[in-house]
Amino acid sequence: MTELSPVLVGAAPLSPADVVAVARHHAPVVVDTAALARVAGTRRVVDGLAADPHPHYGVSTGFGALATTFIAPERRLQLQASLIRSHAAGTGAEVEREVVRGLQLLRLQTLATGRTGVRSVVVETFAALLNAGIAPVVREYGSLGCSGDLAPLAHIALAAMGEGDVRDASGTLVPAAEALAAAGIEPLTLVEKEGLALINGTDGMLGMLVLALHDLEVLLFTADLAAAMSVESQLGTDAVFAADLMALRAQTGQAESATNLRAFLADSPMVASHKGPDDGRVQDAYSLRCSPQVHGAARDTAGHAAMIAGRELASVIDNPVITLDGRIESNGNFHGAPVAAVLDFLAISIADVASVSERRTDRALDPARSHGLPPFLADEVGVDSGLMIAQYAAAGIVSELKRLAVPASVDSIPSSAMQEDHVSMGWAAARKLRRAIDGLGRVLAIEILTAARALDLRAPLQAGPVTGAVRDLVRTVAAGPGPDRFLSPEMEAVTALVQSGDVARIAKEHIDG
Repeated sequence: MTELSPVLVGAAPLSPADVVAVARHHAPVVVDTAALARVAGTRRVVDGLAADPHPHYGVSTGFGALATTFIAPERRLQLQASLIRSHAAGTGAEVEREVVRGLQLLRLQTLATGRTGVRSVVVETFAALLNAGIAPVVREYGSLGCSGDLAPLAHIALAAMGEGDVRDASGTLVPAAEALAAAGIEPLTLVEKEGLALINGTDGMLGMLVLALHDLEVLLFTADLAAAMSVESQLGTDAVFAADLMALRAQTGQAESATNLRAFLADSPMVASHKGPDDGRVQDAYSLRCSPQVHGAARDTAGHAAMIAGRELASVIDNPVITLDGRIESNGNFHGAPVAAVLDFLAISIADVASVSERRTDRALDPARSHGLPPFLADEVGVDSGLMIAQYAAAGIVSELKRLAVPASVDSIPSSAMQEDHVSMGWAAARKLRRAIDGLGRVLAIEILTAARALDLRAPLQAGPVTGAVRDLVRTVAAGPGPDRFLSPEMEAVTALVQSGDVARIAKEHIDG
């Protein structure tokens, strides 16, 4: 395995590629030296405020609805520890390791800006936890996406204090104190302001957004490929994807999708076989003809979401925050509304792309619409069921994706004695988006499995160079037409090819070739 280059934290905003490298591929992090100096300078401001007899929120007061309660200096260490312990109140299943690492990285980046008031040792400890592969246990439920992802981030902070449970680099569940000791990391004792600084961020929902956009880029390319295989195997026309027709509508995502479809169907003997005046069909069904329009809309949605993600990656999210001129000011930047909205928007587009994919699959199995293919692509009609139930699986997933498309961000349940009376539910939007991404990959895999069999059944007509190469890749994990067999393992294997990006990679190689 190639060793990944370290990701520099604190010098400039992180890129989406940086987040993916650290969260998913375990790239190491290095904290910028100048950032540590900046952090130390800001900490001196907080120390001065801590000595002030006048109360300052988060430094010498309680939190949330208790913001007006002054805390004496001798009680403030307990205040910080109590904040983290009480807020580490997640429940449910553990979230994925890559989500946890995203949380750790993005909070580290904010701490390294020098606007949160923590000490340098806090920054260095967070970096050390990441580099040691220590992933705190973070649970599914607990964040309302306002005042930041409080509970998830509190679980991260608790581990940095040497409390709670973590997964070590091997994935073994161990007490945090034991993991820190094994890695030579001294547990943190938090001082004024630091507890708040560790939990007031949109890092969870943002990390999941960045990972989703990375996956969706591959899946939308794969959706174009799946559509091309369906158009080809169902003897559809590629004429509707012509560049001049696409130029009549100034939608960039649609144009990109159509460009892909033209490339995937280029030099296809199967497409060429029915071109010309002898082809009596006027036009294909919407699920074939309008694939670029549907896929393109999802691309444009992803583009908008990427813009929001980029802005958030360049932001400092904390409350209160230390300004450049040394003031400590409360603010509402921790509200997750901007991120939550695009997380929901993506879930809507994913449901639509999966829905049109399932319709193309269904057409291939229906002899009334497939232009000569056997019912359900079965070997012996009446005895074999072919891919009938594979389409059922796709339909079931699409039905769930429609439910997941119901926005979380329009909901709000007040909390903290009505101090936090409007919340974003961005964490919930991100969690359901991850499930939607998984579902889309599975629906596309079923379409590709179906279209691959349909291409084989068109013999002696041959598929094009790109679609034929993908069909050959599918054949490495799923056999061609024949009597019924145990289908689930083949569906899972093709899903793995889709979700790993192997299908997209093969297609790109044959376009370039």
